[in-house]
Amino acid sequence: MGSLDEPDVCSGKGCRQPATHALLWNNPKIHTPERRKAWLACEEHLEPLRSFLGSRGFIKDVVAHEQGADHTV
Repeated sequence: MGSLDEPDVCSGKGCRQPATHALLWNNPKIHTPERRKAWLACEEHLEPLRSFLGSRGFIKDVVAHEQGADHTV
């Protein structure tokens, strides 16, 4: 994630907006069931990123993101 001086940014392609949500996911073909990867999202990209991960069956949870938080497991 970013330094304290720079906000954590959205994972949307080309987006530089501050992240407000973390989408927690895993790919069951390559990750153990408890593993969680995280994509960060701004308000604008929350639904497109959730839809992308959801259509593949990867999405596990969506949580609020606070600057500097590490949501991966």
